[in-house]
Order: sequence, then structure tokens, then C-alpha cells
Amino acid sequence: MARFSGVLTAMATPFGNDGEVDLGAAAKLAAHLLDNGSDGLVVAGTTGEAATLSDEEQIDLFRAVRAEVGEEPLLVCGSGTNDTRHSIGLTKAADEAGADAMLVVTPYYNKPNPAGIKAHVAAVAAATAKPIIVYNIPSRTVINMPPDLLAELAAGIDNVVAVKQANDAELGPIEGLEVLAGNDNVFLRCLELGGTGGITVASHIVGPQMAAIYERFEAGDAAGAAEIDRGLQPIYDALAVTGNPMPLKGALQMLGICSERMRLPMVPLDEGQREVVRAALEGAGLEVVG
Repeated sequence: MARFSGVLTAMATPFGNDGEVDLGAAAKLAAHLLDNGSDGLVVAGTTGEAATLSDEEQIDLFRAVRAEVGEEPLLVCGSGTNDTRHSIGLTKAADEAGADAMLVVTPYYNKPNPAGIKAHVAAVAAATAKPIIVYNIPSRTVINMPPDLLAELAAGIDNVVAVKQANDAELGPIEGLEVLAGNDNVFLRCLELGGTGGITVASHIVGPQMAAIYERFEAGDAAGAAEIDRGLQPIYDALAVTGNPMPLKGALQMLGICSERMRLPMVPLDEGQREVVRAALEGAGLEVVG
């Protein structure tokens, strides 16, 4: 049985008027997501603006979410950076805070070669006995982990068990790894190719529908899953109108779920982008209140 399956939501991080992490709003958002289709949550990932959170903020955020939802729900904590020592420290802290698994992104900016990537992941994985989900997102990190390298990581490191694959061109089975879609628009395609689920963004606002895609597909109703997926394409497109999580944060405010406040360099949507998101939400039958 897959350890990571279904809809795992890459949770946004709410901020207060003072620009600080709003732990109360984060707890409420986590509960809302688990009540609306999410099988688990990824805290302090790309969508959670981890790049502008301090280590203390990341761990406090995780602790607040865990305290709200209890021990049963699957909670994954982002603990990868472009500094191996830093990543090891974050991984140890997340483990101690009760994370069920860690999401470890490929080192960005440094541009390590494959040997460096393998050494980095091995060192981070050695800091915990918990499972590691490696995160391949070359559009942000500049480097790509091809399937053969990912298979090598799985073969050589016992607790590297899954990949969040955000390189759609290389989406497919990888020996030794559970494959999770890294982009919403290929969630169903990932399942069709033998993947176990996805780490998703649109599930903040259409979580029940994305859960239904997974449930129908697993029940053998591929046509039903495809019908739901086609209906969600405008939402997927709108949430990609500019860099994540800017469209998502705008959508969450429009739906009255949480504030769209972000930390620079992320900025609110401009009017044109806002209209694209609003139209998609209304087209999906969602009630826009803000």
C-alpha cells in the first residue's frame, strides 16, 4: 500500500496585518482543507512561501497545524533548502515536531551536479528515520533530477520513498518511488501512469472535486474521473495565471477563506489577473465574497 496517496494539499501560509505568520488562521485553514477533500497536508513548501519563512516560523507553523488537526492526519513538512547543513537542521527540527515525512527540494541556485545532488539527499535523509519525498521542480530550481537519477536515489537511500514530480515532461513510473503529481493539471494523468496521487494547490478551493477524481479513478471509473478533471481545467489555468501562490492567495481571499497577504517579493494580483481568477471561481459555481 502506498504511503502517500490521494490529494495532499500544499498548504498556503496565512499572514496577519503585521506581516507575521498567523498561526490561528493557519490552524483553521488546515482543518478546513482536511474537511474538504485533502488526505494530508504539506506545510512550508513552495505554496507555503517557505522561502521567506525563518526556521523558527516554519516549525512553529507546523506545530500549530499539528496541534489543531491531531496526530492522525498525514502531515509532511518542507525541510529542503540549497544548503545541506541548513536542510539537515530543518529536517531534524521537523522530525522532533512530529512530521510524518519531509519534502526535500533539489538545491536551488547552487546548481550541483548529479553526484552533489545524491550526496545532498543522502545527508539530509540520514538526519531522520522518517520518509523523504524528493521534490523535482526544475522551473524553480534550475536543475532537473531525471528519472534514472531519481531511481538511483531510491535504490541507494532507504527512506527516500516518493517524488513530487513537477517536471511534466518526465512524468511517469520510477523504480522504487511513489510518484506524486507536482502540478494540478496532470493530477489525473499521473494516476493513469501509475502514480499514487498529487501534492496539489487547487485542492484549497476544489478539494472535494479533486478527491472525487482520485476516488473514481481508484474505483475503476476512469471516464467519470476524466469528466471531473475536464471541468476543473479553468481553475487549474487560473491558478497559473502568474507565479504560485499569488493566484491562490487571491482566490482564498475572494472565497473568504483567508487573507491574500504575502511576503515580498510575492505581491497581490493585478486587476487583470484578479478578473481571470474571479471568472474561474464563478464559473466553477463557487461563491465569491471578496
